[in-house]
Amino acid sequence: MIDTTLLRDDLAAVEKKLSTRGFNFDSKLFSSLETQRKELQVKTQELQESRNQLSKQIGIEKSKGMDSTDIMNEVSKVSSDLKDLETNLLKIQNELQDYLLTVPNLPHDSVPVGKNENDNQVVKESGTIKTYDFEVKDHVDVGFSHGLDFDLGAKLSGARFTFMRGPIARLHRAIAQFMLDTQINDHGYEECYTPFLVNADSLLGTGQLPKFEEDLFSTSRGDDDRLFLIPTGEVPLTNLARELIVDEKELPIKLTALTPCFRSEAGSYGKDTRGMIRQHQFEKVEMVQIVHPDHSYKALDEMVQHAENILSKLELPYRVVSLCTGDMGFGASKTYDLEVWLPSQQTYREISSVSNCEAFQSRRMKARFKDSNKKNHLLHTLNGSGLAVGRALVAILENYQESNGDIGIPTVLQAYMGGIQKISIET
Repeated sequence: MIDTTLLRDDLAAVEKKLSTRGFNFDSKLFSSLETQRKELQVKTQELQESRNQLSKQIGIEKSKGMDSTDIMNEVSKVSSDLKDLETNLLKIQNELQDYLLTVPNLPHDSVPVGKNENDNQVVKESGTIKTYDFEVKDHVDVGFSHGLDFDLGAKLSGARFTFMRGPIARLHRAIAQFMLDTQINDHGYEECYTPFLVNADSLLGTGQLPKFEEDLFSTSRGDDDRLFLIPTGEVPLTNLARELIVDEKELPIKLTALTPCFRSEAGSYGKDTRGMIRQHQFEKVEMVQIVHPDHSYKALDEMVQHAENILSKLELPYRVVSLCTGDMGFGASKTYDLEVWLPSQQTYREISSVSNCEAFQSRRMKARFKDSNKKNHLLHTLNGSGLAVGRALVAILENYQESNGDIGIPTVLQAYMGGIQKISIET
């Protein structure tokens, strides 16, 4: 959630920044609710002071043996009026809160201004794009003979589900374990195992609720016990800091986890219907850093390098893209996407997104740290894919395919594959 102090101090500047994200801030609604809030708050404080003075007066008169019935009746009336005011104040505060929960984060000044992905800026390209002396296939056709089965996935669960068996299932597991080991051993993240079902408060904290409820899968154990399947490991990892005040000495907190992710892909019908690019269920190694506000942009650069390191070790060509204001995610102040080369499409496709959310999530989660002067401040939170396992599998199948249908195994994965150097029909 954005800082309401900024809205009160310079509403026009906030409106202008949000407009670069394609968001029209309802300044009339905000101003109306804010005016009502101020008026009710002032009246509430006045009545509280009046009640306190009358209560003191009752004590004085009773100590003198005087009849205080009239004053007690007045206190009763003031208390009743105060209760009504407090109810109305809470109603206005909740309305204001409900609206602000739908407002995206403010973009950092360094973010390029633009409307959509066409306005993103490529900041780096790495690796060599291979040339082939045969007609390349996409991952669906390459993987079919090795255990990648979309028909069975659809039979069991419907569209956008995949069933893997044999060498493809093993390769998928190898990729995930390699990524997790790299984040832990090379980059210093703490491994976590998290719930895959979370409550609404957790999703509210990281920004998926209330705005993106249609993109979530949910279940329940009763009318008042609704749980949601996590759309990303970011949710349980970042919520580790919810409603906590950590000591400044504990920062930075660096967490990683391999989790399934579940997304309904609402609004994406007709997009990437073939293959594994856009699935309802996929696995991802998540990186989360919870840091001091002064260090969050250094941490952002570090996390981009951590994601890049995975692709470099896999020897996959990729590029780093700075997302424009109109293409960033809801909670991000600044985002870099890493895109891997897919030969069948002759283009780069997203495989990682690394974002600095600044205090946007912490304000929602009440996640703070205590400095050396014993003062509390909001933390900054960052998250990123390190990486999406399924999309890495897609990239390996396509970039390492051979003319006879075999699939080469990247060197760093061979130890995870029992030493084999390629997957062939006989494997």
